[in-house]
Amino acid sequence: MRAFILAAGEGTRMWPLTENRPKPLIPLANKPIIEHIMDSLVDAGVKKISVLIGYEGRKIIERYGYSYRDAKIDYVYQKERRGTGDAVLYAEKFDDEEFLILNGDLLFGKDAIKKIIENGSNSLLSVLVEYAESYGAMMGREYLEKIKEKEKGLKNAWINAGIYILDREIFKFLHEVKPSPRGEIELTSALNMMAKEKKIKIVRYEGMWMDIGKPWDLLKAIELYLQGIEEKIEGEIEENVIIKGNVRIGKGTVVMSGTRIEGPAIIGENCKIGPNAYIRPNTVIGNNCHVGMSEVKASIIMDNSNVPHFNYVGDSIIGENCNLGAGTMVANLRLDEENVWVYVKGEKENTGRRKLGVIMGDNVHTGINVSIDVGTMIGSDVFIAPGTVARGIIKKKSRIF
Repeated sequence: MRAFILAAGEGTRMWPLTENRPKPLIPLANKPIIEHIMDSLVDAGVKKISVLIGYEGRKIIERYGYSYRDAKIDYVYQKERRGTGDAVLYAEKFDDEEFLILNGDLLFGKDAIKKIIENGSNSLLSVLVEYAESYGAMMGREYLEKIKEKEKGLKNAWINAGIYILDREIFKFLHEVKPSPRGEIELTSALNMMAKEKKIKIVRYEGMWMDIGKPWDLLKAIELYLQGIEEKIEGEIEENVIIKGNVRIGKGTVVMSGTRIEGPAIIGENCKIGPNAYIRPNTVIGNNCHVGMSEVKASIIMDNSNVPHFNYVGDSIIGENCNLGAGTMVANLRLDEENVWVYVKGEKENTGRRKLGVIMGDNVHTGINVSIDVGTMIGSDVFIAPGTVARGIIKKKSRIF
């Protein structure tokens, strides 16, 4: 059986994190999203992996080449984005009898792939979510009757988890599907047609699962992921350091005196933490980072970035190669304590989060005493001058004074 990962999306809704990388290479717990997926596939015994690539797909090829652990990898380039069904049709060129098809932006438990493989061909993984109106709801108990897309107000429903095992017959139905008003070939339409002629089993999965569609989804994904980590300390811990909870600290990292780390948390390799740093739960710090006399809470600090002098970063994502000037502070809670709204592709959107700081791209530098407002989105290669208040949407290569 061949695994076919749909990793071609441009990830425009993940801006600014996708300005310099395709969405599948966004790091989740210091490892790209797609690598978590491939690890699950290999652990389940999959030997053939095909990756559908598009925007910046060469970076995936450069990183992984043509093999990963015990599996062979090949790549298929998607020329034009015309929906998930059209993406699946790219697998028709292979001569395999069945395919394990996965969306390339999912976080799921290690046992999810094994569970669906155990159920065999023509199976769909389904998960129970509290708010289901953004997904396709599964109609049917043991076998699929229909997938009902994006029903308003739907709560506590079993939804399509974006992981399928399908035989070659799916291609026949995909060729019969008429384009939607958006001009897309919908996979769910083909599955609904197929369900009328043959049995498609619904595999209910109760483990960890999350669809990572927006930048702030990464923060929730990290929170879920960190629940399962165990303590592993490979770096140097100086005297007068307090570590509570499950914490991973990589090789070459030095945690200096006066620092307090509250798990669950991950700190990468070759970092300098402290002296007198405060790392709070649900934080992931990448490799080659410096967090000095500062506080970081429930945030992601990507590789080669510095939060060195009297900074506060809460509920935020800091991209690669960023440096926060002394006294740069990130606000993460509105004064009225209502949910944070941001602009996504020109439309104002409720993040569903009461606490959200900054989503910062790569190579951003702030001067001393910069204040960053709640829900600020900052593109890559931005300079923000000392004493400035940054808020809203700040485009790539901006200079803010």
